[in-house]
Amino acid sequence: MRRRALLVICLAVFVDMLGFGIILPLLPFHAEQLGGSGLWVGGVLTAYAAAQFIAAPVLGALSDRFGRRPVLLAALAGSAVSLALTGIAGSLITLFAARLVAGLFGGAIPVAQAYVVDLTEPQERTRALGLVGASIGMGFVFGPALGAVLSGLGFAGVSFVAGGIALANFIAGWMLLPRSAAPAPADRVSAGSDERPGEQQDATPEPGGERVTPGGSPALLVSALRVSALRPVLVAIFAVTFAFVGMEATYALLGERLYGLGPAGLGMVFTGVGVVMAVVQGGLVGRLSARYGDRRVAVAGTLLMCVGLAVLPLGVAWLNYAGLVVLAAGQGLVTTTTAALIAELGGSALGGTFGVGQSASAAARATGPIAAGAAFDVHLGLPFYLGVGLCVVAALLLHHRAGATVPAARGVAEDEQTAS
Repeated sequence: MRRRALLVICLAVFVDMLGFGIILPLLPFHAEQLGGSGLWVGGVLTAYAAAQFIAAPVLGALSDRFGRRPVLLAALAGSAVSLALTGIAGSLITLFAARLVAGLFGGAIPVAQAYVVDLTEPQERTRALGLVGASIGMGFVFGPALGAVLSGLGFAGVSFVAGGIALANFIAGWMLLPRSAAPAPADRVSAGSDERPGEQQDATPEPGGERVTPGGSPALLVSALRVSALRPVLVAIFAVTFAFVGMEATYALLGERLYGLGPAGLGMVFTGVGVVMAVVQGGLVGRLSARYGDRRVAVAGTLLMCVGLAVLPLGVAWLNYAGLVVLAAGQGLVTTTTAALIAELGGSALGGTFGVGQSASAAARATGPIAAGAAFDVHLGLPFYLGVGLCVVAALLLHHRAGATVPAARGVAEDEQTAS
């Protein structure tokens, strides 16, 4: 593993998420100040995920074609521009447009994931992806906290500070990100493969022609969903993310009604959840994966999420806090190991395939809060119990995907020159 390069990439992702997270606590209130109704507030918050759903596979595929470094730098520059636009937005339309721009350039995560896979030996892959996940998590922990501290500057001031941080991140990335090109597809070997780096992999598709083909976002998404080994992983990512964001969207109301939590208490809860996820991703998941394998750890993570979600609505304080820890640990395990499973199957379309995984997550983040809010109106425990059901489905899908990892990886791998 090229440790310095990995550190630079993780730092770039952390600072990018830090800048993004700074404005999150103030964004709903600013939308209201501009005259937005609850529907407008929801639309502004959803715009980022909706745009990312479309853009993430495109940016990932572009990184397969033109290299990780230029596309990651473009994403970091786009973050700076979008935050500046957010700061000058004087109407709901311009604010909504600024969040769309942010989502369109919100492809740093899949590109960074592909970047670290390129630079990492197969046996170190899950650990490296865990460090990227931990960087994302800590950015979301410290970003909102910093935004609250800076709130006296007003929304525009906070946005410009976040934009300045993003611009500095771009400059640092320009100076520090490694310039080495991505390895050829033959050098990217599945962690479970018997082949050694440098040996030519069989790019012939399995019966049925299953492979991920480069292209635009819709084509890439459809292509990925047609791959039998990849489809259950993508559906599982959507399911567990939907369950988790449903909890995030409704826990404040649940915590207030059942546990007497106010803003300060809720802030501590969500900070603790983020810290637990970061610790699991940054240290524990790599060790567990090396011992038990990515698939088994992913299944275990979904089952932990089931337990955590199930106990939150019971009204027992100590179970509530224990459940949050278990839930956060499970989410940390699932997020990292499903990324590692994608890495096994991406082949020469690795960046695009990671982008499709990010699209699955973005789709859940766009729709999950709305569905969870509607479920909460029916019964305060319903979003959590629905989340349990979704996590059970995800566990079954990931367990079923046990199949032949190496043949699947060979079937998905594709030489872009042949495709073009």
